[in-house]
Amino acid sequence: MNFQTIGFIGLGLIGGSIAKKIKSSHPAVKIYADARRKETIEEAFRNGLIENSAPPALSVFHDCDCIFLCAPVQKNISCLRELKEIIRKDCMITDVGSTKTQIHEEVEALGLGKNFIGGHPMTGSEKTGIQNADAEILKDACYIITPCSETSEADVEDFRKFVQSLGSVPLVMDCKTHDYATAAISHLPHMIAYTLVNLVQNADNTQQTMKTIAAGGFKDLTRVASSSPEIWQNICMSNQASILSLLDDYTRLLTMLRGYIESGNAEALLEFFQKAKDYRDSM
Repeated sequence: MNFQTIGFIGLGLIGGSIAKKIKSSHPAVKIYADARRKETIEEAFRNGLIENSAPPALSVFHDCDCIFLCAPVQKNISCLRELKEIIRKDCMITDVGSTKTQIHEEVEALGLGKNFIGGHPMTGSEKTGIQNADAEILKDACYIITPCSETSEADVEDFRKFVQSLGSVPLVMDCKTHDYATAAISHLPHMIAYTLVNLVQNADNTQQTMKTIAAGGFKDLTRVASSSPEIWQNICMSNQASILSLLDDYTRLLTMLRGYIESGNAEALLEFFQKAKDYRDSM
């Protein structure tokens, strides 16, 4: 895609990383951005990443060939309604949200199907903010693309090539398949991490023994519990059905495991752990 002017709404870890990679790979591209904090805009301008030195009026996005929505999911959806009134007919809008069905439904309701291609770079960190943005986190990462029913094959192919130019590996799928898959490999692990941290905090004694001795296993498993609470609140609200379904499946497996431990079924325990190890080692 011949993007000469690109807009960003949201310039945190993912938005900032994509903007940095675009500027590195396509230095002639002009980037305009809005963010929740004016300090983010000021820092991005000082670093030569964007053209505007202060939060812009919405009208600045009228001239954009492509607009990246990089705010929490609910904010991205509300931005669509505002952008509909000002974008050019050939402007492409994409997002980087971790859920897709809800925003696709809003795109269809607004009649923006020809202008929207969903996106989700499968990379990131528990860290937040443009100060942690790094163009290299996109390298070799799967970048899921979720076209609309009205998206032309030519636009999908062009966007796929654009994703490749960022160093990522494009993978095209429908929004519902995306949401169920990411609920399993991303959303549920976050729910487990947040719950485990709360469990340990509630179970710890006044000397904070558990917190003091927490080492590699606990820290590896719960690293993502340091992620933005607002983002994960948004994800839960926009992917309820898939998360609840998988939480139910996970609860059933935990109950099964509890039964093996309670009954002292050593053979079943070994099989349970071996099956998981074999699948994890294959990744």
